[in-house]
Amino acid sequence: MAQSKEEFLEQFGEDYGYPDARRGIDELRAADFKRLEGMVYLDHAGATLYSEAQMADVTKDLMSNVYGNPHSQSDSSMATSDLLTSARHQVLKYFNASPRDYKCVFTSGATAALKLVGECFPWSTDSCYMYTIENHNSVLGIREYALSKGATASAVDVEEVVDPSKNHGSGSLFKVSKHSNQRRGDDVLLHNYQNGRQTAISGNNLNLFAFPSECNFSGHKFNLSLVNLIKEGNFLGTSQQQGRWMVLIDAAKGCTTEPPNLTVYPADFVVCSFYKIFGYPTGLGALIVKNEAASLLNKTYFSGGTVAASIADIDFVQKRNSIEQVLEDGTVSFLSISSLRYGFKIIDTLTISAIARHTASLTTYVRKKMMDLKHSNEKNVCIIYGQQASKVKDLKMGPTITFNLKREDGTWFGYREVEKLASLSGIHLRTGCFCNPGACAKYLGLSHSDLVSNFEAGHVCWDDNDIINGKPTGAVRISFGYMSTYEDAEELLKFLRLSFVSKAVGLNNGYMVNMDTLNLVDDWSQKVISDIRLKSITIYPVKSCQGFSVQGWPLATGGLKYDREWLLQGSGGEILTQKKVPELSSISTLIDLELGKLFLESPKCKDKLQISILENLTHLSADVEVYGQRYEVQTYSDKVNSWFSDAIGRPCTFMRCSSSKYRSCTISGRRDRLCRDARSKLSFVNEGQLLLVNEESISDLNSRLSSSNGNGKQRVLVDAMRFRPNIVVSGSTPYGEDNWKRLNIGDAYFTSMGGCNRCQMINLYQSSGQVIKSKEPLATLASYRRQKVGSCAMSCLSLFFCYVINNFTCEQGKILFGILLNYEDGMDEEYDAVVEKWIKVGQEVYPSIE
Repeated sequence: MAQSKEEFLEQFGEDYGYPDARRGIDELRAADFKRLEGMVYLDHAGATLYSEAQMADVTKDLMSNVYGNPHSQSDSSMATSDLLTSARHQVLKYFNASPRDYKCVFTSGATAALKLVGECFPWSTDSCYMYTIENHNSVLGIREYALSKGATASAVDVEEVVDPSKNHGSGSLFKVSKHSNQRRGDDVLLHNYQNGRQTAISGNNLNLFAFPSECNFSGHKFNLSLVNLIKEGNFLGTSQQQGRWMVLIDAAKGCTTEPPNLTVYPADFVVCSFYKIFGYPTGLGALIVKNEAASLLNKTYFSGGTVAASIADIDFVQKRNSIEQVLEDGTVSFLSISSLRYGFKIIDTLTISAIARHTASLTTYVRKKMMDLKHSNEKNVCIIYGQQASKVKDLKMGPTITFNLKREDGTWFGYREVEKLASLSGIHLRTGCFCNPGACAKYLGLSHSDLVSNFEAGHVCWDDNDIINGKPTGAVRISFGYMSTYEDAEELLKFLRLSFVSKAVGLNNGYMVNMDTLNLVDDWSQKVISDIRLKSITIYPVKSCQGFSVQGWPLATGGLKYDREWLLQGSGGEILTQKKVPELSSISTLIDLELGKLFLESPKCKDKLQISILENLTHLSADVEVYGQRYEVQTYSDKVNSWFSDAIGRPCTFMRCSSSKYRSCTISGRRDRLCRDARSKLSFVNEGQLLLVNEESISDLNSRLSSSNGNGKQRVLVDAMRFRPNIVVSGSTPYGEDNWKRLNIGDAYFTSMGGCNRCQMINLYQSSGQVIKSKEPLATLASYRRQKVGSCAMSCLSLFFCYVINNFTCEQGKILFGILLNYEDGMDEEYDAVVEKWIKVGQEVYPSIE
């Protein structure tokens, strides 16, 4: 890395690392961001990070001073008022806005500031709300206020042209593509009244144009000369609309490296959030509003602090004259506001221009390196959105890179797969559409019909549906902050190269699962004959709690009897698992079949809990959804719920599966049966009824874990129980289970549903009574057990392999270990009766790859 960094510094050394500051980037990072050791944080567009020195200053201030409610005349109140005045001036200074022309109104964030403009703007039926297609949802939301008052709304796509001299008309710097007008039906209010008077008529009406200073999706920086063109009536998109135009800039993203200069570009409204600039405080933003524009806002609600006088029992209220006091409801977050000076202290020390140059050097370097990444067939790995697609060579870009990744066959890596692997590598980034639907659709090439069909297919914001009909539904975004380093950039590039770039090394690399791990035999129609035996059986009565081992256990129509038949639901209706509540792993369980009781024990509860498993409960609750499956459940008494609440340290409800409403999917088997038969009672499982793990696969994984930790670190070893299997077998070859389509244990038959997709839950383990989280073994599994086939139609040989390893082969991007089984439910088809069967430790296991 040393040589690469030297080359980087030769090109970017004048801009990178704050060479003119008292402390360079390496010293800054080591002193004020020690908590980032071993971590690569690349989501500064989502939230940048506060420094430790900043927080020390904040804490010292609050511990040394007394700040009272500013709505009073006491010394502490006056101290707060002085502090608020100083903070407002500091914010205006940041935007180069004169206090004579602008006011700073504190809000709970940029979104609250935008909402304030939308609800107070004097809309009329002659008004128009126009906004660029690349805008955050919080800006789009203003449209609801406009349309509800009968105004017109319209989205425009604004592009800077290559050669302004070839353009005609007054808007010579921009090409504007206007989308169709939006207007509500005839039932909207025809007039908007302000204080009992009708609003301005055509010709005197007010219109609003909104755009971001920097697109939070692509990082594209909009040319702020738009402000002057629009206000002067020389912008092509607005020139045909009668009335006066006002301009709103969403600077939430852009002001982190280039705040709009309001002396040069006098927008009427500018919004920001301070955690985007220097990490702390959250929940605090500002509306920077021009005095003239503020006087036109029509605020209906009044509250504490906004009125000079009011009478309770008659319609009398007199609002205050101060713009800030009128628009700020209640008591502002004055302690948060007091901390702003320490954030601005950092910005002033480094200077905003140096921050812009520093982050731009990293962004330019990484973007170039990403565009150079090629697969072995010379096809591009990274598709970058924004500048790459622009017709303007020198289009200004912020410190953001948004992209998707392609396989060498042209298919897409899902962004969730990228996020999951990045997390295992200690890289923090963001995926999705980033609440910017217009930019997302624009850059991903998604039509209206695509968006609607995706929604109808179940895709919503923040879900895992990253590829639908062969197209990405979102993207991956990295963004740099003032404390980002060259080493952060290199770690990201290393991650991309190792995880997504194919190498020309033959069949064993680049396919879904390494082909040398498959237990292939010469005669594909014969059974795999080996001395495979059932080594252990584990039952997990309560989802995410400890299991217990048995020598033998009965099977039911839903798999192992009583397995995952109970779970805990949080007070908000969420299903509690170890990923959310690690304390669940300390609750031990045991079922005594003869006594018909479930026994539970927790180190946090003095008494053991006993629950009858034969008793019919009378408490029935509504249906519960668990990972897309609907269940009817039985609930328990307050005494039982209190025991579990004490055990995990949060309120919860204990419930038992009564019945389920089934999803069905066809699997290839002896009788082409449904994977979840409508006659079966399905327990609280995620996918298959049982999980099988192969002891030889565990041994192979441990050998890889040992070899990967030869750097002096403590050896990381896992046992089968880390994977929470129901069945452990021994005597096979490593990963031989990948090929199994069916198997029988004694006279019980099971169908394989393919590999089990592993999540970070396998990285949790108990040590000295504490739940420890690491990156292993999932990180190592990701290096060799990850799906990599782009599409099954690659070659005859690939199709053959795809057939051999069954359904899970084409489920791209998953990290597989163990296989999921469904029990062929023991129904005697001749008599239509359930025949209870048992499996026992030591029984032979007969797998089949037919």
